[in-house]
Amino acid sequence: MNINFTLGSQVITFAVFVWFCYKFIWPPLIRAIEDRQKQVAEGLAAAEKGRLELTNAAKRVEQELGGARERALTIVGDAAKRAQQMIEKAKNDAKAEGDREKAAAKAEIEQEVARAKESLREQVAVLAVAGAEKILRREVDAKAHADLLGDLRKQL
Repeated sequence: MNINFTLGSQVITFAVFVWFCYKFIWPPLIRAIEDRQKQVAEGLAAAEKGRLELTNAAKRVEQELGGARERALTIVGDAAKRAQQMIEKAKNDAKAEGDREKAAAKAEIEQEVARAKESLREQVAVLAVAGAEKILRREVDAKAHADLLGDLRKQL
């Protein structure tokens, strides 16, 4: 074998191999690489967009939480005011009821005192008649002296 022929055939075989790779293998590889680059670029863009959306969502969540906290504080404040108003109203109602009961008790006491005074007047009148009867040692006519006893009751 001749070295020139071997070397020439290897060069021709290599040239055919390069042409075959350039014509049939290289274009699909380039397309696959470009598609992969495009997918990677789209993935990076989507990741960046997702990160921005996540950041924006976190800001919106924080704003909503702040608003919710403010509303909750307002509601709690209103409830505390309402509770205080209810307590004040209950105190005022209880005081008014106590005053009414006190006035009713005072009126009842005054009526009892008046009845007791009237009862005492009658008892004093009876005792006075009994005493006068014993003093005079004679029977006193209650009908004849009813006016005197009435005057005596009024004076007592």
